[in-house]
Amino acid sequence: HVQLVESGGGSVQVGGSLRLSCVASGDTIGRYCMGWFRQIPDKEREGVASIDSDGNTFYSDSVKGRFTISRDNAENTLYLQMNSLKPEDTAMYYCAAKYYRGGYCGLNLGPAAFDYWGQGTQVTVS
Repeated sequence: HVQLVESGGGSVQVGGSLRLSCVASGDTIGRYCMGWFRQIPDKEREGVASIDSDGNTFYSDSVKGRFTISRDNAENTLYLQMNSLKPEDTAMYYCAAKYYRGGYCGLNLGPAAFDYWGQGTQVTVS
């Protein structure tokens, strides 16, 4: 199965940008529907963006137009470019993978549908 390690989080001012990376090992991410989720204490984990193996992307309404998910299958890495950051984007961000055989890869699947998770990277916007 795939192992995931996120990086790129940090503290940034309102309006700033960050780029999160998720390096995969143990398997190729080309086999997976990949997603970014975020969570703040005492709240449920929420989907931010996802991407299928064909490159189709899905975004939550709260980040649409500001965040961009992408994948580099050759580097086995998933990215999340975050622009125009807001205080409400502050959260722990997680990379996740769901074994994919086609079909829907959108955020309506929910976190429970994803099989593999990274340890998270903290993003703080102030």
